[in-house]
Amino acid sequence: MAETKTKVTLVGTVLAKPGTEFVYEGESPECETCKVKKACNNLNRGHRYRIITVRSTHHDCAVHLNGATAVEVMEAPVTMLISADMAMINSKIKVEFSCNKTECRSYSLCRPDGVVEGEKYVVADVLGNASDICGKGRALKLVEIRPA
Repeated sequence: MAETKTKVTLVGTVLAKPGTEFVYEGESPECETCKVKKACNNLNRGHRYRIITVRSTHHDCAVHLNGATAVEVMEAPVTMLISADMAMINSKIKVEFSCNKTECRSYSLCRPDGVVEGEKYVVADVLGNASDICGKGRALKLVEIRPA
């Protein structure tokens, strides 16, 4: 599978460390008048990113206490549980969150941060069976997915 391209964006200076992962939540109201807001808000809302490289460029920021620093990011893989019949390496899946059992121990793996419902992803790796039995009786596999 081809490597994901990197993208330059701005993040809070405190977070600007290689390997740090974050989920982009979108533009804040404080960004409205910022002259560099396009550089900060150039990612896909709800997607998980990993910082690859930290650059030396720094800007004052109304959102981040210590300002914002330029970084190179790539979309990070996400580990989640999916139906066993969809868990095939390199297969494309459309994520649909069909379970609302928030008390389930596997809930955070069935509905992980950084995955957008309705979007398509590629199964990059099948990591194994679910560690817990699904409360809805479904056969689940633990997989690593990337945006399609």
